[in-house]
Amino acid sequence: MATDTILSMRDITKEFPGVRALSDVRFDVHRGEIHSICGENGAGKSTLMKVLSGVHPHGTYSGEIHFDGEEVQFRTIRDSEKAGVVIIHQELALIPLLSITENLFLGNEDANRGVIDWLDARKRAVELLDRVGLHEDPDTLVRDIGIGKQQLVEIAKALAKDVKLLILDEPTAALNEGDSQNLLNLLGGLRDRGITCIMISHKLNEIEQISDAITIIRDGRTIETLQVSEGAVDEDRIIRGMVGRDLDHRYPPHESSPGEVLLEIRDWTVMHPADPNRTVVDRANLTVRRGEIVGLAGLMGAGRTELARSVFGESWGSKRGGTLHKNGTEIKARSVGEAIAAGLAYVTEDRKALGLNLLDSIKVSVTAAGLRKIRRGLAVDDNAEVVAAEKYRTSLNIKAPSVEEGVSRLSGGNQQKVVLGKWMFTEPDVLILDEPTRGIDVGAKYEIYEIINQLADSGRGVLVISSELPELLGICDRIYTLSAGVITADVPRAQADQEVLMRYMTQRKAG
Repeated sequence: MATDTILSMRDITKEFPGVRALSDVRFDVHRGEIHSICGENGAGKSTLMKVLSGVHPHGTYSGEIHFDGEEVQFRTIRDSEKAGVVIIHQELALIPLLSITENLFLGNEDANRGVIDWLDARKRAVELLDRVGLHEDPDTLVRDIGIGKQQLVEIAKALAKDVKLLILDEPTAALNEGDSQNLLNLLGGLRDRGITCIMISHKLNEIEQISDAITIIRDGRTIETLQVSEGAVDEDRIIRGMVGRDLDHRYPPHESSPGEVLLEIRDWTVMHPADPNRTVVDRANLTVRRGEIVGLAGLMGAGRTELARSVFGESWGSKRGGTLHKNGTEIKARSVGEAIAAGLAYVTEDRKALGLNLLDSIKVSVTAAGLRKIRRGLAVDDNAEVVAAEKYRTSLNIKAPSVEEGVSRLSGGNQQKVVLGKWMFTEPDVLILDEPTRGIDVGAKYEIYEIINQLADSGRGVLVISSELPELLGICDRIYTLSAGVITADVPRAQADQEVLMRYMTQRKAG
């Protein structure tokens, strides 16, 4: 084995009951490089990294792993971390009510006869935070810092374990553009210091920017490894490897025919739930027409999700003023139940925490928001529940053997389709979609866009919130921009581009 190869995985095969997740995967990583893994949801990327890190222990898969010149057989995460392999999962493993220092050394405390020297731990924490460029008091609780800073804490935690190979699973999925770039810059700095990184991401522009090599996995098999230094590696080339064909259009062609105003938000003002004097949404005015796809763009902290959740049953913050109108008539949506009854639906940005109960099946999840439709007296009609769930499993192309499958076993794209099915089952007039394609691959995104188009074509109004400006430009008829809680512009698609939107997104006042 070449001395510059730090990792070699050979003929890795991993099976779950009824499913072969990996089939003879071969994968090499050179020392001191950033190596990205690309593939559609369900391709086997995360499974491969769980095999490497000991989450799936030796003995539960076949094949060989060679790390740092030796064959290794990791049976636990502790085994892999002891060897210098550290994985940071997409769902961060930090404890919100503990301080940064406590999180950094949790499970890795330096104790003398069972007593932790917290003064020394705090000193080490300052050094680690400085290495990742995070200038925070180490006594700060994790819950009081943003998701971008939490990612940096996770990386600092890995550095505390003398990491040689750092694995990051969707590290920028929940970050805004600025935080994402900061993280990529940090990874470049770690590479310069000799730390090898493996990154899984669906953001192809970031992969193209930061990677030295890119391995593509499809249907549990290694398709190819591309060396960026050899050139001819761009997003279209990566997509062709991922989906097995050229994807001529990222966004399906669509001609909208907007009708009359369906939903109107007037002078909507919302205060922060923990600070009644802090205005988060300031006199927002917004309309959505029948058959129209409307976008809402804004930087992180602009108030996009806060606006959406407050409109949907006042489920966030404290409403200070404003009214909702549907078909020209004022409606009340003071609770989620009232919002649903009024014909509103909201697909949350966090499908795992707020959109789904991961202990439920597809059947239970799809019908959860519309139980009145399948209720017979005080009980749920089991047959009607299966029929309803099967309808959406089929129409939304949810890849699962049956509606009895647990949603926790589905890929991210299929979980998102289940959430969409849940709200479509309520037969809403207006759907608010908050980051509807976050964390899913380019092929599944295309299917979600087609569903959004179908919803508009059926006469519904759709409001889409997204951090990806190309996405909004690709699917929306109009785009509102939000800055510091204030709607600063309403831009028709024909007049919109990323520069125009960014200018309005950083403007403090309308006009």
